Amino acid sequence: MTDMMASVSSESASSTSTSNVELDKQASPSFGHAMHKLFEFDPSYVNLNHGSYGSLPIPVRVACDKLSTRIEANPDKFLRIEYIQHWIEARTRVAKLIGADTDECVLVNNTLHGISTILRNFEWHEGDIIIGTNITYNAVARAIRYLGDIPPYTQVSTFDLHDFQQTRKVVAVVDAIAANPGVRLPWKEMVAICRDAGVWSVVDAAHSIGQELDVNLSEVKPDFWVSTCHKWLFAKRSCAVLYVPKRNQHVIKSCIPTPRNYYSPSDEDYNGPQNFVNLFEWTGTIDYVPFLSVNAALDFRQWLGGEYKINEYTHNLAIAGGKHLASLLGTNVMDPDGDLTLNMVNVELPIPGDIKYSNEINNLLKNTLLFEWNVYAVHYYHNGKWWTRCSVQIWNEISDFEVLANAFKDACQKVVLKFAKQ
Repeated sequence: MTDMMASVSSESASSTSTSNVELDKQASPSFGHAMHKLFEFDPSYVNLNHGSYGSLPIPVRVACDKLSTRIEANPDKFLRIEYIQHWIEARTRVAKLIGADTDECVLVNNTLHGISTILRNFEWHEGDIIIGTNITYNAVARAIRYLGDIPPYTQVSTFDLHDFQQTRKVVAVVDAIAANPGVRLPWKEMVAICRDAGVWSVVDAAHSIGQELDVNLSEVKPDFWVSTCHKWLFAKRSCAVLYVPKRNQHVIKSCIPTPRNYYSPSDEDYNGPQNFVNLFEWTGTIDYVPFLSVNAALDFRQWLGGEYKINEYTHNLAIAGGKHLASLLGTNVMDPDGDLTLNMVNVELPIPGDIKYSNEINNLLKNTLLFEWNVYAVHYYHNGKWWTRCSVQIWNEISDFEVLANAFKDACQKVVLKFAKQ
């Protein structure tokens, strides 16, 4: 990538001539620290937490800036006429990546938004059940809890599915790759189990697209599947893909918020349920550039070498980096064989398990890492131990784990000194 491209800033984005189309004219840098020139990180920041919020590559940001400028030049022309073709292209390309039909895929703000849309469109009755797990993402667990707090008070409970006698609707929220701990789950097998048991499957695949290869939704056949595009795919925040197979599109009667394309059964001209895709075409005046950025993100990934090349590097570094970090901390990797590890690796922290999670400890760890060491990886308490989840991306190298190890040694020592039982 040229020096001009490396120095692109928010002030110069509108004037630069570099675009995703021109990426083909130059070779991409090698994976590792050379990739920093394609991102706008603070030069001293060590980022091992791409998985939380994503990171926007400069070529994708430049393409987004150009699109924003084009929209502002004539909002009516773009939003009334031109937008729809960009939207269809984005949906078509992301559908191909995940092995789905274009008209089974729409774009929403984020995975939580998509899951909430699914759960709130079911017609719930007393005795219906929503199944979550002890590692369901917190905000999704709260969404499930909320549905149990309002009429008809859907049941929230723990039970053995083998002993369950189905008399009501059952919906299971299944993680493809859990957030904390960051491990791959056998979600495809769980979808098959749900199908055999007559249970609706809602797959929280927030971390899947861009990290998990060969998703092939048309073969796996989940009832619903949602994945975030601004995490591992490199799209602009915030954007996610919601997959609803045609057999289940009747469930989705409205998106959130209810759009202009919603038709009520009480309307005089009502001709049956509206088209699923049309519901999500326009959900009010928002910034649609993040949705359309999927096209630039996929161009960028192709330029880098494609899905397999990207994930071969990040996966191998996650395995090696996790072992190195554990060695430096004198602890263990959660998944030593790597069977459950993709590009996020979980390493135990040197904090005694009897020091339980609290906001005060969380803030001490977070502030030490960010303000004193300018490095970050997620930290969490799980099954009686403290862990860190390192999200490995194309700009990382093994030395980044050494910086993180020094930071965590400092932060964990502070926690132990302040909170250990005397």
